[in-house]
Amino acid sequence: MNAVVEVKGLTKRYGDVMAANEVSFDIEKGEIFGLLGPNGAGKTTTVELIEGLRKPDSGFIKVCGIDTSDGIDKVKELIGVQLQTTTLYDKIRIGEAIDLFGGYYRKSLPTAQILGGVSLSDKKDSFVEALSGGQRQRLALALALVNDPEILFLDEPTTGLDPQARRNVWDIVERLRERGKTIILTTHYMEEAERLCDRIGIMDQGKIIALDAPRDLIAKQNLESAIELITSNGVSKEFFHKLPNVSNVTQDGDRFILHTKETSPVLTQLTHLSESGDLDLKSISVRKATLEDVFLELTGKKLRE
Repeated sequence: MNAVVEVKGLTKRYGDVMAANEVSFDIEKGEIFGLLGPNGAGKTTTVELIEGLRKPDSGFIKVCGIDTSDGIDKVKELIGVQLQTTTLYDKIRIGEAIDLFGGYYRKSLPTAQILGGVSLSDKKDSFVEALSGGQRQRLALALALVNDPEILFLDEPTTGLDPQARRNVWDIVERLRERGKTIILTTHYMEEAERLCDRIGIMDQGKIIALDAPRDLIAKQNLESAIELITSNGVSKEFFHKLPNVSNVTQDGDRFILHTKETSPVLTQLTHLSESGDLDLKSISVRKATLEDVFLELTGKKLRE
């Protein structure tokens, strides 16, 4: 283990609400670590405690070996933060904004290098007001990178973006990982978490309730797969309920969804029924359990609730 962030027994209370309740985890150098949770789960509070924007009631945090309780000024030189919303003067030019933010640090990267890294070189002399939504998000990311941080915090970096702009940001984040950057990511997009994160911590009611690689989180829950098929010979739900290993069946006209933990045996049975003429299959597909299924199973909520 080469942990660059260590969180142990972290607690933070607001009145009767325990926003962080004995939260503990480590983040390794060079990984993308995701924090997921429904609204009010405590993930934003936890991230703000690590960033030094709030002080914990108890527990401790180390960033790059520095205890944040007495070394937060040193920590701030080592981290970069992209908040959910970044507000800049409309009439400031992109290059000027990078230069301004770079002046806040003892060490900063050349403006041209930063803009090239987020594909905004051609916008150096453009005003902020002229940027699209995706370009504004890439500018916010650029501002978080001016001091060449060891650890980058991205708080819902693609919220509100169209699919193409979102993927542009993903490409930048993946290039940052290739450069060895450690990234802490919060997101409301499950696809984003599955694609980018090496490990994910799922939070609910102020606690980490699961922590692992996305594929391992899915495997541990042993959730059912869904077999979706369309038939034209008027069979009923009861026809499929009788099949071994099928736990539940939903129907919408000639479209059926069969839930099972034993996908291969059920597919074999359906193939035999089709070959014997007892089932007229028009189409069939299998959807394995996803990270969203895991999240719903663990929290009882969808990610955006």
